[in-house]
Amino acid sequence: MGTVKKAPMRQCVGCGEMKSKKEMVRILRTAEGEIVPDATGRKNGRGAYLCVSRECLRKAIKSKGLERALKVPIPEEIYEALEKEMEAFAGD
Repeated sequence: MGTVKKAPMRQCVGCGEMKSKKEMVRILRTAEGEIVPDATGRKNGRGAYLCVSRECLRKAIKSKGLERALKVPIPEEIYEALEKEMEAFAGD
């Protein structure tokens, strides 16, 4: 009898749904204060998870969920860059 490994679950800061970590994109605040998507999910820094959809990103922007999760104010240019990068993830 082998043990069944549970998939790690994370909550989307946009819609609030719990999904497996593999279904989501991690948004990372690095030690230098940069905010970037973390495709591997293993980089050092404070992370927040979003579903791979433009709608969840919009909800996170409107509710300031991403700012609360990363504990830093986020300028509009970074949201625009994240939206472009989310389109690339959704295309995969």
